[in-house]
Amino acid sequence: MSFKEIFEKYSWQEVRESILAKNTRDVEDALHAPQRSLEDFKALISPSAARYLEPMAQLSRRLTQQRFGKTMHMYIPLYLSNECTNICTYCGFSMNNKVRRRTLTEREIMQEVEVIKQMGYEHVLLVTGEANQTVHVDYFKMVLELIRPHFTQISMEVQPLDQQEYETLIPLGLHSVLVYQETYHKDEYRRHHPKGKKAHFHYRLDTPDRLGRAGIHKMGLGVLIGLEDWRTDSFFTALHLNYLEKTYWQSRYALSFPRLRPFSGGIEPKVNMSDRELVQLICAYRIFNAEVELSLSTRESEKFRNHCIQLGVTSMSAGSKTNPGGYIVAPESLEQFEISDERSPQAMAQMIRGGGYEVVWKDWDEGLMI
Repeated sequence: MSFKEIFEKYSWQEVRESILAKNTRDVEDALHAPQRSLEDFKALISPSAARYLEPMAQLSRRLTQQRFGKTMHMYIPLYLSNECTNICTYCGFSMNNKVRRRTLTEREIMQEVEVIKQMGYEHVLLVTGEANQTVHVDYFKMVLELIRPHFTQISMEVQPLDQQEYETLIPLGLHSVLVYQETYHKDEYRRHHPKGKKAHFHYRLDTPDRLGRAGIHKMGLGVLIGLEDWRTDSFFTALHLNYLEKTYWQSRYALSFPRLRPFSGGIEPKVNMSDRELVQLICAYRIFNAEVELSLSTRESEKFRNHCIQLGVTSMSAGSKTNPGGYIVAPESLEQFEISDERSPQAMAQMIRGGGYEVVWKDWDEGLMI
């Protein structure tokens, strides 16, 4: 059974109503359960759990330190291209935005790599728009072969690929793939993706299955918070994660929490999530699953990220640029979205160490795990 078959058994409205119906007894039961079910997760993300934020934070901190120790994994995105053949209402790279497009050459990539290495990074996340005629599998093969000697971990956030294409890239050094569903609400998904290959909801939904069959080391999941009700979308993310861990148990998993950020001409969020609600969601995911890695990017503010270090987050970026060539080649070109935390990697590392945590620049060292 694929995740699509499981997903189709659920009603968005029924899930939403079930979450809203959870009461304080359900929350307390979830906090004290030896293992948490999807029903427990519903309780932890429900409005009733808002008053339990402090015990949730304490439990989340304890579970995180038991599994990951007092460590924070650092990564940085490397945007290779802003060319895109999709229309997405929320993205600066959308095809209908009249902006200068560029795809980095081998020489430009290495110029960016040199700057990133000087920052101290060993983990790089490759990001592109979705343009199959330009940033295709052969281009990705070239990039992986070019930069593999310079990084201990290479992740990728690009268009969904077929299973055999992932099987081609993994031996070249591809360690993990991030693929966000954006929203699990099919009608809203269709509204925000009116044109391009990304408009195919089920092809995107099946991507983690293709990754699992291809044998990827790690995959990242998430939704774009603000497109739809965050509680319901988060339940479907947890449902997806639960299925993947049971089906492709050899792979590791990570979750991200991107809140909709502005860009020139961009949409306003349909649903606003407060900082307290994002803290609640981070803690709920950690309590639900002590093994999953939780990542928080520079979309969030300096103050918020400082407070989240002890709440369950295990991975952060710093010094990020969200445009191709942003580190040295073309700092003036279009950004995919506006970042909020503009601190340098060194400043971020200093803050993390000041909080009593170890900064990890490459993939998790077993010796740092408790």
